Amino acid sequence: MASDSDLKYMSGFGNEFASEDSRCPGALPEGQNNPQKCAYGLYAEQLSGTAFTAPREENQRSWLYRIRPSVLHEPFVKTERGNLTHDWDSVEPNPNQLRWHPFDIPQEKTDFVQGLSTVCGAGDPKCRSGVAVYIYVCNTSMGDKCFYSSDGDFLIVPQLGGLSITTEFGRMKVDPNEICVIQRGMRFNVAVTGDTRGYMLEVFNDHFVLPNLGPIGANGLANPRDFLTPTAWYEDRDVEQYTVISKYHGHLFSAKQKHSPFDVVAWHGNYAPYKYDLSKFMVINAVAYDHADPSIFTVLTCPSLKPGTAVADFVIFPPRWSVQEHTFRPPYYHRNCMSEFMGLIYGAYEAKEEGFRPGGASLHSLMTPHGPDAECFEKASSAELKAEKIATGTMAFMFESSYSMAVTEWGNQNKVDPNYSHCWQTLQKHFNSSWKPNGDGKQQKTFTF
Repeated sequence: MASDSDLKYMSGFGNEFASEDSRCPGALPEGQNNPQKCAYGLYAEQLSGTAFTAPREENQRSWLYRIRPSVLHEPFVKTERGNLTHDWDSVEPNPNQLRWHPFDIPQEKTDFVQGLSTVCGAGDPKCRSGVAVYIYVCNTSMGDKCFYSSDGDFLIVPQLGGLSITTEFGRMKVDPNEICVIQRGMRFNVAVTGDTRGYMLEVFNDHFVLPNLGPIGANGLANPRDFLTPTAWYEDRDVEQYTVISKYHGHLFSAKQKHSPFDVVAWHGNYAPYKYDLSKFMVINAVAYDHADPSIFTVLTCPSLKPGTAVADFVIFPPRWSVQEHTFRPPYYHRNCMSEFMGLIYGAYEAKEEGFRPGGASLHSLMTPHGPDAECFEKASSAELKAEKIATGTMAFMFESSYSMAVTEWGNQNKVDPNYSHCWQTLQKHFNSSWKPNGDGKQQKTFTF
């Protein structure tokens, strides 16, 4: 099982890293050129995350020094993909607000890949454009199997139970309230110790980066030094049959080989998996008036070609102080040019304390109105405006995308809350045409709750 000793600080996106298993000192070549023969009889293999000719500041690749090259496997054959799909057109569009109750853990033995179900998404991985949102539920380790995506980068958000993830770069233990990113082409295995559930976002276009801070300045939000990437760890293990599962064009393919794929003794580069502890997020919030836009809570973003518009943002709503004056503090009512998929890791989300539960989800599609429920609105409109700690013991998050996401057949048939819209139906009309401002220009209260 991986521990923090198996990880090292990234100390900044885009930086070069070098790591070798302590059992094989000198496995990393010295100098700029590789020798004719690698140390310890290893093979050199490059994993490229960007085009060779991408600008230097955007170029991502790593060199892996491994016992056997990854090409050593039998041909891929198509395999059962279960509830995993990128068919966005088989179900009629639905612009309504959607909410899902917590997704069930299967009774039968189910590993991470078998427990993947596509909830919604848009685009086409063949064109390297789009996103997909998944729920994973599992109770069994993958054993002698590994998984990778040729389609995009995975952002994994555990909600129930931790994941012990072995990658070609090393090992990571990812618990609830942590996230990890495993990028395109990286092979990984997931081990669990019991019932496990969580959320996963895949982006087809590009990679996640830290958002620009703009007027915030040099500090705040997610700090680069808090991201961890694995240290090299290898196993030299021959097996009767090891299965490599590839996600390609939204389908699954499997290939057999007779050795563990996690035989990388050393690696260097800037293309590697990483994890982040959400409790380390530095919240920036308003201290005078008006509710800040949720973009102020962005942890990671995958930018589109249009400046300021994301393929996908990963946004969190952590515990924080609410201290604004003369304003409505909960999230405002909203119609948006983005799709908003929300999940709850633990606790009670302040704008939906009833019905939105850990392990469940909601989707507010492009231009579909949403906002706090009636109970939240009435309570907040009458509350004393004093400094208040909110979201204590809570961690909600949002996958926000500029794509108009469609819900899959599985998403429409599993754990959908048919009564979600009821939470707004008791909102009252408070309009008073005879309202007059007070002498000081402030609003005169003419109604109570």
